[in-house]
Amino acid sequence: MKLILGLVGGLIWLYVLHVLTKAKINFWRFLWGSAGLFILLMVFVRPYVTQPLAQAVAAIAGFFGNATGTFTPYFRFATIFIPTAGGAMTMQIDFECSGILEIQAFLCLLAFFEIYTRQEKIMIGLLGSFYIILANAIRIVIICEIIHLGGNEYYNVAHTYVGRIFFYVLSVMLYFYVFTKPQVVKMRVGSFSYDND
Repeated sequence: MKLILGLVGGLIWLYVLHVLTKAKINFWRFLWGSAGLFILLMVFVRPYVTQPLAQAVAAIAGFFGNATGTFTPYFRFATIFIPTAGGAMTMQIDFECSGILEIQAFLCLLAFFEIYTRQEKIMIGLLGSFYIILANAIRIVIICEIIHLGGNEYYNVAHTYVGRIFFYVLSVMLYFYVFTKPQVVKMRVGSFSYDND
């Protein structure tokens, strides 16, 4: 049933996307295309890539943990063991911590962003996805270090505030350089342009 609904939804999405493209209604094409692709990826791709992505984040963060001895990754299970002065904590990298939502949102927006060529979109998509994975792994390292140094009671502050703020600042930087800056550079008002063409 899920497959049939997904296929019907996908066909409707493609039809409306085709109509918006033919009508040259670019804003609604961008909005409809990005949102629809995100939903399709959530239904058909997310279930298969979430666990490998969580394992990759645990493995990358684990390099630092193993080097410093402050936490131990078990990347096969996407789990990190953090010893503290007052005991220990095990942290599971789950769906929300895997970065899958952020990667899918980035790729869906990029897919319908008109400034780049197809080859540029592929290259930026690969580099941007790696950047998000790396930023997420660094966020996990920061959370683990705060818990290791401060104890289990610092988990909420480390995860909810410090780690999240760090990750969102890096995400805003990515979005600025991929979406905002190129748009401003290509902007033309009368004979004035930021572009050097």
